[in-house]
Amino acid sequence: MPVKRRLALIAFGGNALLPETQRGVQAEQVKNAEKAARLMVHIVRKGYELIIVHGNGPQVGNLLIQMEEAVTKIPPYTLDVCDAMTEGSMGFMLERAITNELRRLSIDKDAITLVTPVLVDRADPAFENPTKPVGPFYTKFRAQQLAREKKWVMVEDAGRGWRKVVPSPRPIDIVPKLVIHDLVEAGRIVIAAGGGGIPVILNGRGLYEGVEAVIDKDYASSLIAREVKVDLFIILTSTEKVFVDFGKPTQRELAVLPVAEAREYLDQGQFPPGSMGPKIRAAIEYIQAGGKEVLITDAAHLKAALIGRSGTRIVP
Repeated sequence: MPVKRRLALIAFGGNALLPETQRGVQAEQVKNAEKAARLMVHIVRKGYELIIVHGNGPQVGNLLIQMEEAVTKIPPYTLDVCDAMTEGSMGFMLERAITNELRRLSIDKDAITLVTPVLVDRADPAFENPTKPVGPFYTKFRAQQLAREKKWVMVEDAGRGWRKVVPSPRPIDIVPKLVIHDLVEAGRIVIAAGGGGIPVILNGRGLYEGVEAVIDKDYASSLIAREVKVDLFIILTSTEKVFVDFGKPTQRELAVLPVAEAREYLDQGQFPPGSMGPKIRAAIEYIQAGGKEVLITDAAHLKAALIGRSGTRIVP
């Protein structure tokens, strides 16, 4: 009887392909994708089928800047379409790099990118209070013009100019979840829900409709992990481990974190909303829904973390 292979999902930020320290040219992003591919294939070689979710913040921001610069020549796209465009372009770079790495190691396996609509609730309170800044900085005059013409919500950003802010609703369903499940069960490496996926709502006729919003990739990853029932949910971040009292003299690293303890620390404000908070919340939701294990670490320590020598493990 064949041994059932374990299933892992890994989530990492868009800055893995486009760090702030680089110019962001295509050649740099391709090289970064190749570096990421080596890590992804290492997970496969540890005996896991794999789902990959990447962020797209820097990439979609650059795309919005490009469209603003060309606005007098080419009509701009809405944010949901920009999400789809970056899912495709980033997915292609990762898919090609992973496929080449598999070929280099003579591993008979395929990778596939799935442009992924993700359902949000049109009654989500986030739509009444947009907070997520996206795209370029504008002058006050241009910001007022866009607010009038497009009904955008514009806010002044620390003296650097004005920016558009959009809602960040919670995902409630992964539209092609059965497709993801079938692909990964068939042994494919699946790149899905890039940037948290493309936010869609169900309109009054029961049809999907794209909306201008940003879905947190960690929450989308947690939802996929729950619906596809993965064995290991990996969240790559900028630190080797999770800490309490981070940056204080009492700072303490956490190697193993039971979910009840994680919830207590979250309630105490140990994990800020703009950094570790969504990752811990996503981990808790996965574990509470019957998930087995969440591993939080950085790229440099992932190999060691997979054999229990680094990282933070959140467990039931």
